[in-house]
Amino acid sequence: MKQVPIISLEEAVTKVKDGDILLQGGFGMTGNPIHLMHALAKTSTKNITFVGNNVGEVGIGGGRLLRNGQLKKMIGSFFTSNPEAVKAAQDGVVEYELLPQGTLAEALRAGGAGIGGFFTPTSVGTLLAEGRETKILNDIEQVFIPSIKGNVAFIRAWKADTAGNLQYRMTEQNFNRAMATAADLVIVEVEEIVPVGEISPEAIHTPGAYVDYLVQATLTLEDLGSSASVSSNKKASESRMNMAKRALQELNKGDVVNLGIGIPTLVADLITEDDGIILHTENGMLGVGPTPTDGGGAMDYPVNAGKIPVTALKGASYFDSADSFAMIRGKHVDVAIMGGLQVDEGANLANWAVPGQPLLGVGGAMDLATGAKKLIITMMHNEKNGDAKVVDSCDLPFTALNAVDMIITDKAVFKFIDNKLTLIEVMPGSTLEEVRKTTTASFIEKLEK
Repeated sequence: MKQVPIISLEEAVTKVKDGDILLQGGFGMTGNPIHLMHALAKTSTKNITFVGNNVGEVGIGGGRLLRNGQLKKMIGSFFTSNPEAVKAAQDGVVEYELLPQGTLAEALRAGGAGIGGFFTPTSVGTLLAEGRETKILNDIEQVFIPSIKGNVAFIRAWKADTAGNLQYRMTEQNFNRAMATAADLVIVEVEEIVPVGEISPEAIHTPGAYVDYLVQATLTLEDLGSSASVSSNKKASESRMNMAKRALQELNKGDVVNLGIGIPTLVADLITEDDGIILHTENGMLGVGPTPTDGGGAMDYPVNAGKIPVTALKGASYFDSADSFAMIRGKHVDVAIMGGLQVDEGANLANWAVPGQPLLGVGGAMDLATGAKKLIITMMHNEKNGDAKVVDSCDLPFTALNAVDMIITDKAVFKFIDNKLTLIEVMPGSTLEEVRKTTTASFIEKLEK
């Protein structure tokens, strides 16, 4: 049986050379090889192209390399979780490439499988598709994405045997599994190393054939950043709860449902076991339960796409980000409920960028908006300054075109019926006249109650 060398952190980081492409696993700080990253931050290695979902958090993980000026380029999905990464990108200090989260995961999986690239409908018609080749395949416009490979991958597993077979914990598979296949040299930071045979074959997530070196490193609460613990004292306004309750009415028993951050998250608090709704989170979990009530964090619980610790219901399952987005693109997610900045008469959604603001991250929004069977947008009807958010034409960057099925605001409920924006309901506390005055989009009125 193969024997994988067990080396120190200091020896491991000497494997990364100036100018290398470094793949870093993790979703936020969960499943993040933080000890390897911090050891690399103590070296003089520079001009690194960093590939990961996000560049750590401020001053930790990849964020420490960024502060040190060791990064030449960042390729990722959600830089917004680290304001210093956003500033570095927007100031032109560091080159960057922003990819939808599912596209990033699939590009890594393709790279590891020896595939040159792939076509996907995700991001078609958006800023992220500009300059890329597109084709009509199966009557759907799709954009070409080259695969991604790295010189070195830093990943984290919970358990490894001496042959390099890996087992991940809860939602810590995320990008680690794909990255383990997609680099010339794979170095694994692991909580526990055991003799061959102590991990049963069916419990191995990454076979040892992909692994070159093991490093033992113990996880602490401080290593988990903002996911280290969770407060259970959140309180939502009546109008926001009304939107969540109305969205819940659209869900059926047995539905697989993905909830975005913000107002959609409130729907999770309303779902009971009797509802039979299966919550999906794109970082790798089906069967998401409510927020833990004991204040525990990611040391003890899985996390959702907002990097918030959650519980797992009976029958829950874990998987990696590539499989998760295959579920989404393959139309195995019945409903996605997302927040929005604007929705227009053409069922187009804008919800990821505002010019001039320190935002730089699309996450899984484009994949979900394109891939879910039904898309419900929950948002306030107007901006704080009174500007309409249900508009004739979006003037913010698109997330997805012709994708929205329903809009639920604090004032109204709209459906797209025969491709026409249709008002079907006025929300509690509002009036039809108020809806008419505060909506700039043209709409048909077919009030159901």
